[in-house]
Formats: sequence, structure tokens, C-alpha cells
Amino acid sequence: MTPAPAPVVFLVDVDNTLLDNDRIQNDLKRHLEREFGPGTRDRYWAILEALFTELGYRDYLGALQRYRTEHPKDVHLMAMSSYLVDYPFANRLYAGALDVIERLRTLGQTVILSDGDVVFQPRKVQRSGIWEAVDGHVLIYIHKEEMLDDVERRYPARHYVLVDDKPRILAAVKDAWGDRVTTIFPRQGQYARDAQSYRPADVTVERIGDLVTHDLSELLSAEVTR
Repeated sequence: MTPAPAPVVFLVDVDNTLLDNDRIQNDLKRHLEREFGPGTRDRYWAILEALFTELGYRDYLGALQRYRTEHPKDVHLMAMSSYLVDYPFANRLYAGALDVIERLRTLGQTVILSDGDVVFQPRKVQRSGIWEAVDGHVLIYIHKEEMLDDVERRYPARHYVLVDDKPRILAAVKDAWGDRVTTIFPRQGQYARDAQSYRPADVTVERIGDLVTHDLSELLSAEVTR
């Protein structure tokens, strides 16, 4: 039996929306250089970016596996995998990130909507405390903007609110859902400069923590009753 649509469902991204992924990447680069040297750092990063172009998301463990095939005798790689898996992601939450989730949950069903692989991305969401904050309501796709039908099936709603740092994603979902979605752009992280290349979001804030006090009530009531 299909559940009745909720009045509103909040869909919240992870990387550079709730988590400072730029700082995580910088930490990883420093660790690679310190432990393995600049050559290893540069080669690993080249593989990582090539996989990003190929897959559409950064596959950190996949890049490590591919590096391993190039250097099968490098026995130190296990230390690198441990660094990735055990990274303290909770230390890289943006200020107020979990408070925002708590606030959104008072207004409607709140779901994490992210891109990523099937191992590292869930680990990141769990170790950061985000998974628990949304009671396990987590969706991770390869290309989330192409999976909106599955999002609707799992979390039917009369209206959606999408919070994402990537203007490309916000624009794509707005094109697909139109007035059924309110897009919110926290202008932070490496993709903030891309905003001028895409249609503007419905709401723009300077940082994710601003949504703790941002007045969403009028916006939501107007949109949901359309």
C-alpha cells in the first residue's frame, strides 16, 4: 500500500553542505604527502579525479585500489585505507549542521540525499553523526538528480525542500520538479563559485548554520498549499 504523501519532505546533501569536505580533502592530501611523499599524493589524486570524471562522485577507496594495481608491492597502503575508514568525520561538521537537521525535523520528514560509493559514503554519514540525526533516513545514489522517481517512491510528498551546495544539482532538480520543490543553496565549499552558471536557487544562505534561525514557515506554507 502506497503511503499518503507527506506535506513536505526535506532532502539534505552531505558533502560541503553538512560536512566540510574541502577540509577533509586537504587533510587527506597532507596525510598522503607526510606519510608517502608528494609523488604518491599527486598520483593518488590524479586517479581520484579521473574516477570522479568517470563515475560522477569521488571514490576514495576505489582510487586507492586502482593505485594499488599500479604499485602491487607497496605494503604501506593498508595504513592509508585505515586513515580513510577511521577518519574523524564528526570533527568536520559545519557549525550548526546537526542543529539544522534537528530544526528541519520539527517541520517535516528529513532525509539525507547524497551521491557516493556504497562503502565510504555511508561510513562518512555514520561516523559524522548524521545517520543517527536523521534516524537512518539516508539515500545514497550514483547520480541523485537522475533518481528522483525513486526518491518520490520512498518518500512521497506534496512538496520537497532540497538543501545542496551544488548549483548544478539544485538547477537539475528544479527543472524536474518545478514548483514542487524549494531549492536552498548554502554558499559554501568549492562549488559556490559555480552559482552564476545556473539558475538561482529559491533561497540562498551564506552557511548551513544560518538555517537554524532562517524563517522558513511562510515559504513552506505558501509552497505546500499551492
